[in-house]
Amino acid sequence: MLLMMNSNKMFFMFILCFSTLISISANSWLGCWIGLEINLMSFIPLISNPNNLLNSEASLKYFLTQSIASINFLFSILLNLLIMKNFLIDNFISILINSSMLMKMGSVPFHFWFPNIMEGLSWLNCFILMTWQKITPMILLSYYLNLNFLLFVMILNVIIGTIGSFNQTSLRKLMAFSSINNLGWMLSALMISENLWMMYFIFYSFFISFLCFLFYIMNTFYINQLFNFNLNFSIKMSIMINFLSLGGLPPFLGFFPKWMIINYLLMNNLFIITFIFMMTSLIMLFVYIRIIYTSFMFFSIKLKWFKIFIKNNYFIVINFFSFISLLGMIISTFFFM
Repeated sequence: MLLMMNSNKMFFMFILCFSTLISISANSWLGCWIGLEINLMSFIPLISNPNNLLNSEASLKYFLTQSIASINFLFSILLNLLIMKNFLIDNFISILINSSMLMKMGSVPFHFWFPNIMEGLSWLNCFILMTWQKITPMILLSYYLNLNFLLFVMILNVIIGTIGSFNQTSLRKLMAFSSINNLGWMLSALMISENLWMMYFIFYSFFISFLCFLFYIMNTFYINQLFNFNLNFSIKMSIMINFLSLGGLPPFLGFFPKWMIINYLLMNNLFIITFIFMMTSLIMLFVYIRIIYTSFMFFSIKLKWFKIFIKNNYFIVINFFSFISLLGMIISTFFFM
């Protein structure tokens, strides 16, 4: 039975990856839509679990929101084919297509489903939802950009992602709002160049994967668990380094892509947007530091009955990735001259 479950998961994981390739390599809007539908149908079996009510609820919510976005997308591409072009109609259709893609990736103002669904998922599924599931919508978005609309969406993303992360007790919801905040940066990178977007996305995926891995091996889902557990000190250090890197604090690796985006925004005289981006980044750092600081302050508590059995090779991986995050700016000078 266990083998069957694993083979099923492997099959759906393969289809998930393959559907993204179908969408981004399709030469028609209909091909893109088919890829998105296959992607939806392969992700739902991965997140649904009949033994867990939260998982079942999350999979149903995910199906409904993605279906609405897909219908919207299909309606937009059919409208694009049928109606004679002029500037106003073209603008309207581009906003429709952009909106359906923003809904697919859980961006503001269609973000309400995202934190709720994240709350019902395992850490592996959270990682897939925050990273892989954003690739197809963002690449399809880059084919038909409505710049004025996206400028407005970018600003809303960074502001709402920051406000939403306040007073969160759940780590999964915190990561969801952090993802919404980073989506604003990713959209701005996408508007500048696809290579810059790809670089930002790879860096972001790296930090998210490592944090999800740490929370998974510790079986941690809420912030108070970080406070109460007498964890290994290197794990707490790793969480701190990766949170600070995710927030974009120099000299960590996460600062480098944000620095590049700020540079391009300033070159294009987008000073107000740059100011909003930098201020929201600072507030996100405050949220992360508050969690880290409190968990370090509670380090003296020793819970005798609680022990984490983590294999030694996990510690090697943890320390290696933390080292990369820590030496980010030094490494970046070698690779990006």
